[in-house]
Amino acid sequence: MVAGLSSRPRQGAIMTRNRRWLSRFGAIIFALFLLAVWQILAALEVISPLFFPSPLRTLSELWSQITSGRIWTPFSSTVVRMVYGWLAASLLGVVLGALIAGSRFSKLLLAPMLEFIRPMPASAIIPVAILAFGLSNRMSTAVIAFGSIWPVLLAAIQGFSTVEPRLYEMADAMRMSAWDRFRKVSLPGAMPDILAGARVGLAVALILAVVTEMQASLPGLGQSILMAQRSFRTPELYAGVIMLGAIGFGASMLLQWVERRLLRWRSAQ
Repeated sequence: MVAGLSSRPRQGAIMTRNRRWLSRFGAIIFALFLLAVWQILAALEVISPLFFPSPLRTLSELWSQITSGRIWTPFSSTVVRMVYGWLAASLLGVVLGALIAGSRFSKLLLAPMLEFIRPMPASAIIPVAILAFGLSNRMSTAVIAFGSIWPVLLAAIQGFSTVEPRLYEMADAMRMSAWDRFRKVSLPGAMPDILAGARVGLAVALILAVVTEMQASLPGLGQSILMAQRSFRTPELYAGVIMLGAIGFGASMLLQWVERRLLRWRSAQ
């Protein structure tokens, strides 16, 4: 009887793993089906090959850029801008979130100003950032940080506000310092929400990295895509778009891996 009960969780885990692999396999098949339809429509010229080059032409152009090394300079420039802006936004978002959630005075002081600024579109800040920093990487970082801070900030406020009060009581009983209380109680308790907000902020950071490169003519994939569009080099344009998708996908997978490592304690509960 006990052996039968112990085997049920194992069977459930195997079924869950099998469903996960089936869903991934189905997603790959569906993507290949869409590419095949695109290839057929382009070969039959049902869609314009000038504006919608076939997947084979696009992948051939992408492979040429990868093997020649032309893609790596704009690729690395875009990644660096995205990461710098996202890190600045994440750090500032966590600090402000902790202040607002942990202090009523800080909430009364900061919340109205943040609620006034939050609805502003990040693209509207670009002219202000150009005036302040010029057409530079600092301008791009400032715009990316402004746009990607809000998911992290709101998630941090939610996370710090919902930490179990009894944990704070235990920290007070153990006479923890303010830093130890933040490091050992507040931050671990808020980490699931913070990481969820950081993942959303990472996608915003990539979008704004491309936008600032297009608007300010900064070297990167955004500028390469814009120049390809203006000269009707559509295979090169789509190759750049594929690389942007690869950056977003890879960054999301990396952040999910970090999230699983940092939140291993949740699966042990």
